[in-house]
Amino acid sequence: MVHNSKLAVKNGINLDGTASLHWNLSPAVLYEQALARGEGAIAAEGALVVDTGRFTGRSPHDKFIVKDQLTTPLIDWGEVNQVMSERQFAALKEDFLNALSGKELFVQDLFVGADEHYQIPVRIVTEYAWHSLFARNMFIRPEKPAAKPVYTVIDLPSFRADPVKHGSSSETVIVMNLSERLVLIGNTEYAGEIKKSIFSAMNFELPTRGVMPMHCSANHDKNDHVALFFGLSGTGKTTLSADTQRTLIGDDEHGWSDSGIFNFEGGCYAKVINLSAEAEPEIYATTKRFGTILENVGLDPDSRHVDLYDSSKTENTRAAYPIEFIPNASSSGIGSHPDAVVFLTADAFGVLPPISRLTVEQAMYHFLSGYTAKVAGTERGITKPKATFSTCFGEPFMPLRPGSYAKLLGAKLQRHGSSIWLVNTGWTGGPYGSGNRINLTHTRAMVRVALAGELDDIPTKQHPVFGLAMPTTIAGVPNELLDPRQTWTDPQAYDQQAYKLAEMFKRNFARFTKDVPEAVRKAGPN
Repeated sequence: MVHNSKLAVKNGINLDGTASLHWNLSPAVLYEQALARGEGAIAAEGALVVDTGRFTGRSPHDKFIVKDQLTTPLIDWGEVNQVMSERQFAALKEDFLNALSGKELFVQDLFVGADEHYQIPVRIVTEYAWHSLFARNMFIRPEKPAAKPVYTVIDLPSFRADPVKHGSSSETVIVMNLSERLVLIGNTEYAGEIKKSIFSAMNFELPTRGVMPMHCSANHDKNDHVALFFGLSGTGKTTLSADTQRTLIGDDEHGWSDSGIFNFEGGCYAKVINLSAEAEPEIYATTKRFGTILENVGLDPDSRHVDLYDSSKTENTRAAYPIEFIPNASSSGIGSHPDAVVFLTADAFGVLPPISRLTVEQAMYHFLSGYTAKVAGTERGITKPKATFSTCFGEPFMPLRPGSYAKLLGAKLQRHGSSIWLVNTGWTGGPYGSGNRINLTHTRAMVRVALAGELDDIPTKQHPVFGLAMPTTIAGVPNELLDPRQTWTDPQAYDQQAYKLAEMFKRNFARFTKDVPEAVRKAGPN
């Protein structure tokens, strides 16, 4: 994937004609602007509390990539990476730029990528002051902004797309022109679209440079032994990486180069529904800080105290804060090659073991599968556990063919000899509704000994359906928990559930069979 120089970005987006431009404002001034404009309220503890309107999450059906000379042969086109034509984008861009006229806008010049060899300057232009603070929290804040951005994001919640004219699915649009390196976001107040658009761009840009872009968190111990944590929302990625005994490199997005690991971001975007000081003290403390943005969190109108247990607006309540708000966060955002890689899944079917060791081939299989399960109450219409497969643990943000990411990951795992673990943070003793959620204390104990290398010589036994190597004993963890079949009162019911889940894996993986070696295809369940 070589970028044609004739298609290079014209980064001089003309912002003349706007009513006023606010460049690189500080958090305090952005607070003032947001309050003056009625965009949010200050909580008693100091956070800025905002409401994202009717969009409380991403709008994947409204996301597009411009299909042109550069992208046509490279993008994995389909339901995830939807096509917008060059003609449609040209019309959209013209209308977007016209919509800037007379507006008060906020501009942040930032960086993505902690490793200066792969660092990309980004310019985030927003209509809302709090969106500007969000960008400042989430990306890397430079001492001196770059002279010219490589990627530009223009975020206008007031803009309404025209599906007939612009080729959008609705009045909401998130479109990436990877040749112009320009992102346009309209008719959504959900700030996460800004963050994930730039992540998608990095997933397009970096593989040709030998860098594996990853939807994962990362930390290291006092000896710089690095661990990666892959996982979809609700699997514990943020929770398990924010460990008081380890240094947090980053919360959500990283690259793995020939030199090691580096964070893409300068902040964290954590789910905070039902967050408690006892279970997650580091993250909880950020909700009490000036500079943190709390999205869709309950707020008492009189006392201005927040209610982190209030899900009346959404289960997807979020906190966006600079990474330095975590006391043991890395100052560099850089680490060595990972000693351990952890794949997290919340298996609501109660089948997968709480921890098991993977071969490289199994790792590629489970990376491509990206399995977790949604449970009743998390989304409308879900009344029982539903298997969810998101390839590379981040399918909505992966523009290239999944096999290209899996092969790159497999090569790095093989080269650096990382240990690989599949950790189930979901249910045991039965499925959701009859079984129990695996105790977080036990999960932390299992992960800590795995990262410390203390499971390297522990005997294992093979899972009869999934072929996973399950440790037979771990200090501080009940032995019967380690083999999920033993936790069910009816072993035959467990077997039926295991084969049912295995069939779901097989049906999902059928789409990858042409892209991976036979050894990877055989690394799945029987």
